[in-house]
Amino acid sequence: MSRTWNQYVVKQENKALVLTTIINHTPISRAAVAQSTGLNKGTVSSLVSELIDEAFVTESGPGASSGGRRPVMLLFNAKAGFTVSVDLGVGYIQAALTDLNGEIVQVEKKQVKESTFDLVFETLVHLIEQLIKHAPVSRYGVIGIGVGVPAVVSHEGEILLAPNLNWKNIQLKQALEDVFDLPILIENEANAGAYGEMRFGFKQPPKDMIYASIGIGIGAGMILDGKLYTGKSGFSGEIGHMTIVKDGTSCRCGNVGCFERYASEQVLLEHAVKRHLIKANEDLSLDTLIKKAEAHDQEVLQLFEEVGEYIGIGLTNIINIFNPEVVLIGNRLRDLQKWLIPPIEHYIHSRAIGFHQQDLTVDFAKLENFSTVKGMAAFTIERFLAQLKDI
Repeated sequence: MSRTWNQYVVKQENKALVLTTIINHTPISRAAVAQSTGLNKGTVSSLVSELIDEAFVTESGPGASSGGRRPVMLLFNAKAGFTVSVDLGVGYIQAALTDLNGEIVQVEKKQVKESTFDLVFETLVHLIEQLIKHAPVSRYGVIGIGVGVPAVVSHEGEILLAPNLNWKNIQLKQALEDVFDLPILIENEANAGAYGEMRFGFKQPPKDMIYASIGIGIGAGMILDGKLYTGKSGFSGEIGHMTIVKDGTSCRCGNVGCFERYASEQVLLEHAVKRHLIKANEDLSLDTLIKKAEAHDQEVLQLFEEVGEYIGIGLTNIINIFNPEVVLIGNRLRDLQKWLIPPIEHYIHSRAIGFHQQDLTVDFAKLENFSTVKGMAAFTIERFLAQLKDI
């Protein structure tokens, strides 16, 4: 019995290896799969046949020949299933249907002016239902739902604390499981954003990267040595609540002088009101400030520069601690990049330790405003494919 079970386990591991190779190198021939994996051609051929039967792999026309018959090429069938992936932000919910390559098929987005859980949850469920309804027919259908939230999230999918949503001890995973008969994943949105950028934002992803999610609040996702770092209990990355001003402005977290009280979208809007930069008949929003900046409103440009400098202060601290290869700025303040990058770069260049600046790239999210959505898709897809032995 043990020998039979061990043979089964080895076969499933080899099958997963073959599929991973096809995913990473599609299109690829059977011979190239064998060469890459070290498995013999007969084993590869047998496993590929199973993967074709299971709709994970398809065959295309012949590829280039190095002599002799041209090989049939294998492709990963990204349309074998779909994910629903959600960026649950402060004031909005953005949800997307993606295929198994993380490619976005359809997007639904809705502004949510109230942050009470019942109202947000109702909107969340509606958007998810809309996407499931429009999912193309496929072998495995919708394989799971992933939701990124600006919150401290437990391994069990409980929202322990989301200061900017005013949520505490919310059983979001359980609430979604009560509605949808699908696997549910809940993750911190900055962690998801970092993972999405690593998986889909680079041809050659950096081994050490900090993704700073700067919206109403600030959080960080950290890729260290090629892996997502979440800390002992999964709560790492709360850079928005590191103190950058002693005895500074009060924060919702209960502390004072927090990074996000000087460098976030929330701060921009608060100062816009205090400085009368937005008129009573104008919408109090980041978009309104962007339009004024485009029109060369000097007071708005000055505000952007001040916030950019504070972002530079926080990022310099992170750079000096982690010595990353890449720092990416994502979330809502990505839309301000052309105004923010000069003060950010100036502060980092003048204050970061010299050798930390060697081969350092400071940039904005490659995936635009879909970093979190793409990261949640990656988490969901990887969990689904990891269960290949059960299919």
